[in-house]
Amino acid sequence: MRKTGGEILIDSILKEGVDTIFGYPGGAVLPIYDALYESNIRHILTRHEQGAAHAADGYARASGRPGVCLATSGPGATNLVTGIANAYMDSVPLVAFTGQVATSVLGKDSFQEADIVGITMPITKHSYLVKDIGDIARVVKEAFYIATTGRPGPVLVDIPKDISDARVDYENPGPANLKGYRPAQLPSSRRLKEAADLIAAAKRPVIYAGGGVVSSGAYRELLHLAELILAPVTTTLMGLGCFPGDHPLSLGMLGMHGSKYANYAICECDLLIALGVRFDDRVTGKIAEFAPRAKIIHLDIDAAEMGKNVRVDVPLVGDVKEVINLLVSNLKAKLPGAWQEQVYIWKKEFPVYYEENGHLKPQQVIQEIYYITKGKAIITTEVGQHQMWTTQYYNFTRPRSFISSGGLGTMGFGLPAAIGAQVACPEAVVFNIAGDGSIQMNIQELATAVNYNLPVKIAIINNGYLGMVRQWQEFFYNRRYSYTELVNPDFVKLAEAYGAVGIRVTEPKEVTGALKKAMAVKKPVVIDFVVEREENVLPMVPPGEALGKMLG
Repeated sequence: MRKTGGEILIDSILKEGVDTIFGYPGGAVLPIYDALYESNIRHILTRHEQGAAHAADGYARASGRPGVCLATSGPGATNLVTGIANAYMDSVPLVAFTGQVATSVLGKDSFQEADIVGITMPITKHSYLVKDIGDIARVVKEAFYIATTGRPGPVLVDIPKDISDARVDYENPGPANLKGYRPAQLPSSRRLKEAADLIAAAKRPVIYAGGGVVSSGAYRELLHLAELILAPVTTTLMGLGCFPGDHPLSLGMLGMHGSKYANYAICECDLLIALGVRFDDRVTGKIAEFAPRAKIIHLDIDAAEMGKNVRVDVPLVGDVKEVINLLVSNLKAKLPGAWQEQVYIWKKEFPVYYEENGHLKPQQVIQEIYYITKGKAIITTEVGQHQMWTTQYYNFTRPRSFISSGGLGTMGFGLPAAIGAQVACPEAVVFNIAGDGSIQMNIQELATAVNYNLPVKIAIINNGYLGMVRQWQEFFYNRRYSYTELVNPDFVKLAEAYGAVGIRVTEPKEVTGALKKAMAVKKPVVIDFVVEREENVLPMVPPGEALGKMLG
């Protein structure tokens, strides 16, 4: 049967189980959009291509399935770049399709031409430029295979317009067979025994869990391991929810704005079991003084992470879920002792807290969102102070319930990510906790939420500043607030102009009522929480310092 390249592309995407594409049309993708017109794939028209990439990212994180976005050539493709880089840094399975100028005018600075394959090469697992219509079906199959296997990540497929417009006899490709790409490996029995011996000998073990636990679906395995060896568990930003935050062994998040007790535990442990993490600088602080008394076991699916940032005594390369199961079979249960008692004392002595003074505090807002949603919402965030307060005051107990930009720290991520999460999980309560700076970077996506009647709730922590930058200026630049004060629009009127519901809160007593009202409305809601302006995120490890040297 003869089909156009656009029809082959859409058929191939359908065969990968894709039900939703986030995109924005343009001239170079018209043949693809024409094929999409009669397909069973739902298309979400965002208001900016960056919004499409972040929405696909949020969809992937909430569902565990690959996210898909589509943009035209030139500026459409380059507008995806931040979203692709964000997915790459956080190991999110994403497939981005871009249109390209016709092959006959490639490389001639044609209208809306950009070398998107070259641009994205450092921020994708792989990028394709399809120059033969006969390659489309195979490339799509390979793209989804690469994006979802091994360490997940984004793949880009660039398709010139004459290729998507051409016709050819269509044949189904065979299974993906990429020479040299063998993502699923298991560590040797010798390495597993070395790890088991270290665990058996440890008196003060700590488990440090990250996004790899989420990607692997290793939540039950992690819980079993922790309870078996009575090891306290601390997580990265990407790992929040992979271990129940209300469990007695939970230490919450570690690092620059982690809990004091998590950071103290890292400083004093004699064994660190790192699962699906990359030892990011926001976690480790001063590398030379990170976990100074500990042997380190590092389990990750990406061999390139072994020894990249910290010394590792036992590297274990493989899927986190599979390897934990192998490891547990070699372990015996431990009894509680002095270490567990010490961790309990730290948790009692150094709780996360804030001082109430009659003014509306951002911490109260986030705590009350937790209470109103009973901890069962999907929470997305932008990037800044509100992001860190969310990690401290919303107790995540389930995987895939916290969606935030970690490695790239992308302001403007949260609202489109919330849209993607709501599309993926239509019955879920989805809250985007935002800053008044971040929200304005992609606030146009409020129109997308209204357009598709997606009942996302947006809590703006409005302090009139680029809050995290202002905090650094306060601590390290003598309060010289250089260009961090904001002149904001009326967020309530802006929400109403888009067709959403707008609510403003200025007093602590108004928070609960506003949240209940928002929850009762089955449409997008923006709540403008006007909070104390110079509240700081504490504790804080100053940049370049050891984890034990916390402020606050």
